[in-house]
Parts: sequence; C-alpha cells; structure tokens
Amino acid sequence: MFSGIIAAVGRITHLTSREVGFRLHVDAGTLGLGDVALGDSIAHNGVCLTVVGKEGNQFMVDVSPETLSCTVGLDVPGPVNLEKALRLNDVIGGHLVSGHVDGVGEVLRFDPVGDNRLLEIRAPEELAKYIARKGSITVDGTSLTTNDVNGPVFTINLIPHTLENTTLHRLAPGARVNLEVDLIARYVERMLSAGQA
Repeated sequence: MFSGIIAAVGRITHLTSREVGFRLHVDAGTLGLGDVALGDSIAHNGVCLTVVGKEGNQFMVDVSPETLSCTVGLDVPGPVNLEKALRLNDVIGGHLVSGHVDGVGEVLRFDPVGDNRLLEIRAPEELAKYIARKGSITVDGTSLTTNDVNGPVFTINLIPHTLENTTLHRLAPGARVNLEVDLIARYVERMLSAGQA
C-alpha cells in the first residue's frame, strides 16, 4: 500500500528487454535506498513494481506486458514519480493507494490560475462512477482531491508544492496519465452489488 505522497522524482535511465516484458533501470534521485531490500515495492507513476536489483543510487524493476498494456510512462526513459511502500508506523498524508492502475486518462486542460494549475482530465467511462466531487484520486501516483466532476471529466487544482515535487508540471493537453480511483469507492460498490445478488 501507498499514500500517494510522492517521495522523489526519479528517472528511468534505460530499459533492457527480457524474454517477457522489460527491466527498468531507475535512478532514484533523492529517494533514499538504504532501507530498500530486494523484493520491496516501489510505486512508479502509481504503478507498484518489485525491486529486483540495486546498485548505488540505481535500482531495477521488471515490468510485464500486461502492466505495459494498461498503463503509461513505463516503456520509455524519462522522469517518474516514486514512492516506497508504506510501513505500519507511517503517516498517511494522502489516501490509501494500492498501486494498481485502474485506467489511463487524457489531460484536457492544464491552465495557469495564479501560481496554481487547473488540471482537467477525462477518465475512461467505466471509472466515472468511482470519481466524486471533493473525493480522492491518484494521478501518476500522486494523491489529489477532485474539485468538480462531470461524467468522466474531472478537475483538480494543483498547488505549487505539488508542481515542484512531482512530474505533473510537465503535463499538457493530450497527455495521458495513470489513474487509480479511491479504494473505498470500489469496496462500497462491491458491497452494494453483492447485496443485490
């Protein structure tokens, strides 16, 4: 589990082909790796991946074709939002995030509003029912609060701190982003639908 509070912006430096999928070589940036062991989980733009190697300030993770087929940003070198898995005594500053991307959204607007940015995203239609005004959503691994929701389209206000400490400042209309809806909304739907069966 994660909280959606980005710990560092790292960089996928290169990819090496495996028999199935790729191995990502990631420069951890300012993310401390001293307490990271092989087998630990790190979220990359919201995608939970398992550490399979470490060398200096770089670590390696394997990514499968299935993961690549339902996410964006993991198939090319470039910056990536990083967060280590929560420990039981950690503060949850964002919301509970599983690191399992539910779908890919499209940025419709990324407009300046003073020092902030208004971010408007169209989610896949099947995710719309899980997105609520003033609710939580994860965009490229970042825990955010929705301002408004209209069907599958929702808006978010990005403050300067978020822009400075994540990859979200690089967004523009047409960009695609990893989305994870609120875990609680999924369980509520499941409980309600199970009661109707």
